[in-house]
Amino acid sequence: MKRLKQTLSRIDGKGYKAYKDLQGEYRFPHFQLMIDYVQGDPFAAPSRIRVRMPQSEAKIPEEWFTQPHRKVALEDWIARVWAEKAARYSFRAKGTGKSGLIGVDRPGQEILPRTAAVVTRDYVEVRVTVGLPAQGRRVLGRKAEEMLCDYLPRLVMEATPADSIDREGVEERMKLVDNQRAIRQYLKEKGWIAFIANSAVLPRESGISDRPLKGENVVEFRAPESLEVSVKVPHGSPIRGMAIRDGITLIVGGGYHGKSTLLNALERGVYDHIAGDGREYVITDAEAVKVRAEDGRRVEKVNISPFINNLPFGRDTVRFSTEDASGSTSQATNIVESLEMGASCLLIDEDTSATNFMIRDGRMQKLVAKGKEPITPFIDKVRQLYEEKGTSSILVLGGSGDYFDVADTVIMMDEYLPYEVTREAKEVARIQTNDRSREGGEEFGEVTPRKVLGKGFDPRKGKKEKVDAKGLRSIQFGSTVVDLSGVEQLVDVSQTRAIAEMMRLIGKKADGGKTLRELIEAIYAEIGQKGLDVISPFKGQHPGDLALPRKHEVAAAVNRLRTLRVL
Repeated sequence: MKRLKQTLSRIDGKGYKAYKDLQGEYRFPHFQLMIDYVQGDPFAAPSRIRVRMPQSEAKIPEEWFTQPHRKVALEDWIARVWAEKAARYSFRAKGTGKSGLIGVDRPGQEILPRTAAVVTRDYVEVRVTVGLPAQGRRVLGRKAEEMLCDYLPRLVMEATPADSIDREGVEERMKLVDNQRAIRQYLKEKGWIAFIANSAVLPRESGISDRPLKGENVVEFRAPESLEVSVKVPHGSPIRGMAIRDGITLIVGGGYHGKSTLLNALERGVYDHIAGDGREYVITDAEAVKVRAEDGRRVEKVNISPFINNLPFGRDTVRFSTEDASGSTSQATNIVESLEMGASCLLIDEDTSATNFMIRDGRMQKLVAKGKEPITPFIDKVRQLYEEKGTSSILVLGGSGDYFDVADTVIMMDEYLPYEVTREAKEVARIQTNDRSREGGEEFGEVTPRKVLGKGFDPRKGKKEKVDAKGLRSIQFGSTVVDLSGVEQLVDVSQTRAIAEMMRLIGKKADGGKTLRELIEAIYAEIGQKGLDVISPFKGQHPGDLALPRKHEVAAAVNRLRTLRVL
C-alpha cells in the first residue's frame, strides 16, 4: 500500500499513460490488490483490478460454497453486494471521462454462474473496474490515492467479510437455491417440462423491465386443481403449483389474458431467479428452447427436409443454405438446430411464428395441392417429434383450433389465471370435425449433425482481433456482426460476452472432424473442470464480466455467423 502511494505521488500530473506504472500487486492490511490492466486514456474502457481477501480474514462458512449450486448462489450474492455498494463510492474522485468509476458486473433477476466474484477455500476474490482519475489527459495522483487507498479499502471491508454481509440473507438464499434444485430434480425424475408455483407473479413491470409487476392489479398464479402437484423441498413445507407434463401442451385464451406472459415465464424458468422476483419457483427443464420465425437470417447446410421439400428449381433441403431465410424456412431451421443441440422441449408462440409453417387448413389443402406446397406444417410433425425424438412442445395459440387434435394438455388463460380445458377442447374437436389431411409422411425425418470448419471463424478486423458483445443481442466477430435478436432466452449481456469468447475458441478447435454440439460440449467440459475463467482472453488476470450462457444460445450464435462453414 505504501509503494502504491509512492508511485501515485511520483506520477501525479504526468501524462495519463504514466498510470501503466501501477500494474502489479499490492498488500493492504486485510486484502491483496492486483492491478491487472490500466486503461490508456480516461475515455477508454476502464482499468481492471482484483481484490483478494484470504479466508482467514473473510471467514466465509464452507457450507455456503462446497456444493456447486450453492457456490454459484454465493458468488452471485457477493457480486450483487459489491455492485450496490460500489455505486455509492463511484465518481467521488471526479475528473475527465470515466474518472472515479468503481464498478462490478451487476447481476439481473437470474442467478447465473459468473466471473465477477470467486470464492474458494483459500480466498474471496472480486473483479472490479475502475476509472483512474484524470484532468484532461493528466494523472490526478492524489485523487487516485484517495480512490484506491481510502474508498476501495472501505468498500472491501463493507462488502466481503462474512461479518459484514447479511448472513441471514445469505442463509435464505441458500435455502432458496436448495429448493430450486430439488424441484428441478423432481421434474427430471418425472420426465416433466415445468413447474409454476402457486402465488408466483408472472407479469413484468414493463416491456423494458424484467422486475415483477407490483400493485393491486397483480394476479398471483393459481394452479388448476387437475394439474396441481405438491413438491417436497429441503426447506419449508411442500410447494404446490402447476406441473406441465411432457408431451404437447397448448396455452389458449383471449388476447391480453396472459398466454404469452406464461410462456415468457417458462422460457426464463430455465434459469434460477432471486427472491422477490415473483418467478423464484417457476422452474423449466434446462434444455427447453424458445423458437420463432426469423426472416432474413443466414442458414448453412441445415437438414430442414422434415418440414420443407420440393422447393422450386430443385433447391436442396437436406443441406439447405440461404443468405436470407423466409419466415417458414427460418422457423424450420431454428427447430432443427435446437434438436441438433438436444432440446427437450420447444416453446412456440403463434404471434412470432410463420403462419404457413404452423398450419395449413383443409380449404387451403383443397385449393393448393400438396404437390405444389413444399411446407409440411408443424401440426403434422409435432406428435412425431414427441413420440420419435422425445421432444415436447408448449405452444401459445389464439387462432388455430386444429391443434386440439394433437394436444395432450390444453390450458386456458382467463384474466391471468390458468384453467385446464383439455376435455372441452377434445369435445370441440370431436363435434367440429376437421376436414384437413395429414401431410409429411409417417415419420418425423432425420436430424443431421453438422461438422464445423474453422475457416469460417475469422476474428480479425483489419490487423487486430475484434470479438465482443455489442449489447445483449449483438456480437462483433471480426468484420461480421452476429444478430441475436431472435435468440430470446439470452438474459444478460455478460452471457453475450461469454458467447463471443466461446466462438473464438470454437474457431480455433474446429477442423471439420467434430460436430457443433461436440465442440460446444468440449468447451463446457473444460469450464466444468477449470471454471468460467478458462474462456477469458485475459489469462491469469481480470475476466470479471462474463456469465455462463446455455449451450443452446452458444449454438444459436454460431449458426447465425454469416461466415460459418460446415461440411
